[in-house]
Formats: sequence, structure tokens, C-alpha cells
Amino acid sequence: MQPEENHSSHSSHANSQQYRGHPHKNAVSSTSPKAAVEGVQWTCPMHPEIVRDAPGDCPLCGMPLVPIAGAGGSAGEPDDSELRDLARRLRVGVALSIPLIVISMSPMIGIQEPFGLAPRSRGWVEFLLGTPVVLWVGWPILRKFWFSLVHRALNMYTLIGLGVGFAYLYSLVAVLIPGWFPQEFREHDGAVSTYFEAAAVIITLVILGDYLQTRAMGQTSRAIQQLLKLAPNEAWRLRDDGAEERVPLETVAVGDRLRVKPGEKIPVDGIVLEGSSRLDESMLTGEPVPVAKTVDDKVSAATVNGTGSLIMRAQRVGKDTLLARIVQMVGEAQRTRAPIQRLADVIAAYFVQIVVAIAILTALAWWFVGPEPRFTYAFINAIAVLIIACPCAVGLATPISMTVAMGQGARAGILFRNAEAIERIRDIDTVVVDKTGTLTLGRPALTDLDVKTWNVTRRSRSWQGRSSLPSIR
Repeated sequence: MQPEENHSSHSSHANSQQYRGHPHKNAVSSTSPKAAVEGVQWTCPMHPEIVRDAPGDCPLCGMPLVPIAGAGGSAGEPDDSELRDLARRLRVGVALSIPLIVISMSPMIGIQEPFGLAPRSRGWVEFLLGTPVVLWVGWPILRKFWFSLVHRALNMYTLIGLGVGFAYLYSLVAVLIPGWFPQEFREHDGAVSTYFEAAAVIITLVILGDYLQTRAMGQTSRAIQQLLKLAPNEAWRLRDDGAEERVPLETVAVGDRLRVKPGEKIPVDGIVLEGSSRLDESMLTGEPVPVAKTVDDKVSAATVNGTGSLIMRAQRVGKDTLLARIVQMVGEAQRTRAPIQRLADVIAAYFVQIVVAIAILTALAWWFVGPEPRFTYAFINAIAVLIIACPCAVGLATPISMTVAMGQGARAGILFRNAEAIERIRDIDTVVVDKTGTLTLGRPALTDLDVKTWNVTRRSRSWQGRSSLPSIR
């Protein structure tokens, strides 16, 4: 994967190359309590070219980094501190935004003084309700907005920060210093209309989007981690004197002799030294019928031993096993970009610049040809352009859908080599399957029995006991 193919904005592309070349230079410190796990690498879901050896924030967009599946080591249980933090902020945002909308929108339906509040008093109530939403609930968004300015990587958070920031500052001045506004903007008691409700609703909706994205990423990470859990945690290692010892899987080294007892899972990739058995390799091949294994045959980690006992020699351990490489392939596929995703990145990057330019042109138009007071009209309409023109769907929908699709596919046993394969699935109209066993469990079950005499049942049981076919057993 080439980082140049995964980023569209020229400014952010230059920055990504800088960070890629110097992984510790200009690193953004993280407020996350997560500690670095040895052997685990972390990346940004929006900028896969950003790779770190420890958790933190993306230097381009400010999003928390997520562990790379199959990059080595084990991240343990997924950390959901960020998800819980977003859930708290979302609950507070919803609880404060609903009464704020009711109070601010009541005059639009003919209720001039909702709850007996005059316009000036209503402005102070809106200030008290909207300030916590903007400053505390929206703090993660404001941080990402600041990162986008510092690193000159304009994104959707740039528009959100500009729109919400100007709307809040305008409303703050309207409440604290209404005398700065001309008479045309004032109510009968001197109050000036505010935009606290617009800023609060936008913040709450964006936090909702971040919450859904974080939850989807967490579910995907857990689905991939389930693949790693297919391998056993311990193994029976044979010492030089022939004695067996049960050891953690992490301590198994290449060349160790291991015993695999009937019904146990193969701990690592290796070769059979003694014994014979049948192995269930369906988790790798999809074939339900156990495969016979004897001396000099290769076996793979996480496959299930049948009724025989095997002694094997470890050849590939840890991240070099076939199972670990499958997980790594899924992780690498998540960091690739589909053609539609690259197009969305280009649109989002240039869309921000276009919207900012339109807002400036709007302000200039009202300043030169608009009615008095020109400055006020120019300022308000420029803010309106920034508030309504946020490309949230363009920037978030495609990465989330790709990530969730790969995670759900991994959970169902379907692995994608890259993101482009997911996009090309829409062109498939025929699926060709070579064997029926790949579509069934491969284990026939008795559904109906028409017993004429009791001898039928007794004879069928005797036939079953004498049969050596795995499907009959």
C-alpha cells in the first residue's frame, strides 16, 4: 500500500509524508489512558498512512488512533474509554439541546414568550443551556478543528469548527453586548436573536456521528480479535527427557516438540513427527470433512485434532502462523482505500476550501451591495454558509461502511484482500461453488424417521457403529 494513494489533499499529503518519515517527530500527545503495548502498531481510521508504535491522536485530523490487526503482539481487550466518553457527552448534549430547541423555536410557532420568558431573559437561558454543549460536549470537535488549522489539513471539522465557533461568538456578543447591534436586529426589549440552538444541535449531531463511528470501529476490532482467539492459549511441550509440560503459547519457540491430544487445537504451524489423526481444517479451508494427517504432514494453528494423538515440531509461531497472517491481511485490507473512498476524500478536501471561499464571497457581496447595516448582514450570512455546508456524510460514511463490511465479513469467515474487492462485489451476478460441502455443515442430521418396526432402529444403530465414514459417525 502506498501512502500517496490514500490521501487527496495536497497540504495534508505533505504532512502525512512528514509524519511517516519521522514517526516520533511532532507527535501529538494523547489524553487517552491507554498504554503502549509491545509489538502493537496504531493507525488512524481516516488516514491509514499514519502509523505509530503507541496510542495517541492522529496529527492530521485529531482522531484517536486504533490498533492495527495482526501487526504483532496482542492489544488484549479492546479499550472502550473513548466510546464511553462520547456516550457521556452525547447524553449531556441531547439533554441540553432539546429544551434549548423548544425555547428558541417557540416564537416560530406563535409562542412569543415560552415559559413566560421575555426575549432578553430567553437569551440568557439559551446561553446557559448552549455553553456547556459547545465548550464541553463539543471539546473533541474543537480539538480536531484546531489540529486541522495547525497542520493545514482542512477537513470537515474545519467547517464545523468555523461555523459553530462563529455562531457561538456571535450569540455571546448578542447576549452580553446587544448595544453593538443596530436597531433592526433587536426585539422590543432590546434583545438580539441568537444562534445557540444551531451551534448546540450541530455539535450534538456530530458527536452522535463520532459515537456511531467509534462503536462501529470497536465492533470491527472485536470481530478481528475473535479470529486470533481461535488459537489455543496453551500447549503441551515435550522436554528432552520425554516429560510433558503445559506452557503458555507465547513461550513456544520454533523447533519445540509439542504433543496434541485428541480433541485439542493445533497450537502453532508445524509438521507431524509421530502419530496419525484426522484434523478439522474447516476454519481455514471451509471443507467440513476432517483431513487425514500422518508423519511429515503439515498442520496449521487453530485446526482441531480428531481422535488420534500427535507429536509435532513447531515451524511457525506467533505472528508468522497462517492464522496470524490471515488476521494481518484483514487489517491491511482495512487500511486500503476503495476507488469510491479516494473520490470521497478528494471531494471532502476540496469541498472545505470551496465552502470557505463561498462564505468569504458571501460576506463581500453583502458588504458592498447589501443594505445597512452591511457588516452585520455580511457576518450573519457568512456564518450561515459555514453552518449548513458541512460534508459530514462525505467524510465519514465511506470509511465507516468499508470498515464495518470488512469486520462483519471476517466474523462470517469472508476475508477481503483489499477495499476495492468490496466495491466490485456489486458487479457480481453469478457465484460458482465447486463443492456442496462449502455451503453446508457437512454433517447430515436426522430430520424424520418413519419407524415400521423396532428392528429398523436397532439395525441402524448397529450400522452406524460399524461405519468408518466420518460423515456417518
